[in-house]
Order: sequence, then structure tokens, then C-alpha cells
Amino acid sequence: MNKLLNVLGIATCGGAIALSLSVSSAQAQEWPTDDVRLVVPYAPGGTTDVLSRSVADLLQDELDTNVVVENRPGAGSTVATGRLARGGRGNDHTILMASPGHTIGAAIYPNLAYDPVEDFVFIQNMIDIPNVMVVPADSPYDNVSEFVEAAKEENMTFSHSGVGSSIHMSGELFKTLTETNMTAVPFSGSGAALPALLGGDVDVSFENMPTVYSHIQSGDLKALAVTSAERSEYLPDVPTLNEIGEYNLDQFTTTAWFGLIANETFPEEAVVVMQEALQEVMEREEFTDFVDQLGAQKGTLAGDEFKAFIADEVARWDEVAAEAGIRQE
Repeated sequence: MNKLLNVLGIATCGGAIALSLSVSSAQAQEWPTDDVRLVVPYAPGGTTDVLSRSVADLLQDELDTNVVVENRPGAGSTVATGRLARGGRGNDHTILMASPGHTIGAAIYPNLAYDPVEDFVFIQNMIDIPNVMVVPADSPYDNVSEFVEAAKEENMTFSHSGVGSSIHMSGELFKTLTETNMTAVPFSGSGAALPALLGGDVDVSFENMPTVYSHIQSGDLKALAVTSAERSEYLPDVPTLNEIGEYNLDQFTTTAWFGLIANETFPEEAVVVMQEALQEVMEREEFTDFVDQLGAQKGTLAGDEFKAFIADEVARWDEVAAEAGIRQE
């Protein structure tokens, strides 16, 4: 009898475990239980916004729920990111499209009320867009070495789309590594900065590929180098800065990256569902075509690898911001 009770007890326990696992599996499959909010920390119309809306349209097909895009601009993305870090209602269904502003903002504003690495879950890097070192068509410089040598003797100007942008920080990094004389000239966005470059009012810029690609193709701008680790398939004859082989430029690799993050309390099962859905999104023809239009590459980092990349970026831009004297204490 005791043996029978033991067997029944084990069977009951086993059934309970099986039921528990079944419930856990069902719970994991239940997310999302509400609309997903995709926060864009910039105003409508920019690359981050356009990418987010493209991803949202495809993602809601994969999740079978609404993905609502919400713009919350301010202070180089730190306003929206800070709000995400604080959490609150709907936090388990809120994601944010982060970009270089996430890591650069932490360097420029060192007294932020959140930790750019530890307060977030890093879901998936979506795309990487190289910046291009470009000069006006009538510039006397045809390669990076010629430009650097001239910039060591005389002051050069470089345009950028705003303090803390990847364009600005690329210029500051170039200046620091090459020990050249360069003055940053800020504009209110790439739309305002581009005419100054085309007109020769500034000597150089480190613009995003989509902004300058057509002008390179038309001959209105000369591309001296790309900032990515590998040459761009869209500009195969243009070298990377790190292959120049001198002026410390072997340390220069940067892109305008874009990826989805969430508050650190974002449910683990939601991360799994999101990552699986995003892999499907990134294989869709519509997404591939969108990436091609930007001259970009699909992101490859997710989870801990994405987080490690962010930590490295924060450290790197912290040094550049300190050297350039652009911290906002």
C-alpha cells in the first residue's frame, strides 16, 4: 500500500511538474497581451523614425498585434531613454529604437539619471550605416593622407548635423587620432549642413551614407574614406579609414547603428519572442530593400553581444567627448 501511495505521489508530482511546464510554456506564448509601443527618441522624418516605422509595420505581422510608433524627441535621445529607464505602466510592452545617441549622450551628459548599459535589455541591432568622409568636388585633396598632411599645417573645418551626432563625433575622433587642426561647424541637421559642404563653405564632413551617396555618384562630392570596418559594397573603390595604415587611423571604426532596447525589467519570454520575430522581419524582402536603399548593412548583434558593444561604445565616446571638451556637466 505504501509503495502504491509512493507511486501515486510521484505520478501526481510529475503531473504537477508537467502542468507547471505547460503553463509556463503557455505564458511565454501569450506575450504580447497588448499593443507594443515602439518609442522613437527623435522627431518624425529622420532615419531613426523612418526605420522604426518600417520595422513596426513588419513586426506587427510577425507578432499579430499592433505596434504603435511614438516620437519623444529631446536632449539627443536622453529624454525618451530616461523615461524608458524609469519604467512604469506598459513597460513590459515598450521598446525603443536606440542609435549612437544612446552611447554618445551618456558621454556628453555624464550625470544622467540612468546607466546606459545596465538599465536596459539589448534586444537586437537592426542596421549599421557607415559614415563617409567627403570633401567638395573642387577640393584639392584626393585622399586621406593628403587631407591629414594639410590639416596638420592649417586649420580645417568640418560640418555636422548637431552636437553629439555620429557625424559630429566621427569628426572629433578623426581630429583626436590624427592630431590635426580641425574646427567643428554645427548645423541644425544634415539638410542644413549639406549645402555648406557642397558649396565649399566647409572643408570636410563625415556624413551618413544615405545623405551623400547620390552626390558622390553625381561627382558633386569626393569620397575619401568610409568609417566602417569593411569597405561598403556601395562604394567598393573607397577605402576604410582603418586601412590607411598611418595617423592612428587603424583605431577608427564607427557606424551609425540602430537597434531595439527595452527596460531591464522587460520579461525574458518577451525578449525571446521579440528576437525570433525580428529575425523574421530582417529576412523579409521589404526590410532587405529598405536596408539597400540606405546603403546599410543588416545588424548581427543581439542580447549579450549587443550589450558588450554598447559598453565599448560608451567608453570610447566618453574619451572623445572629454578630449573635445563637449561634456555638459
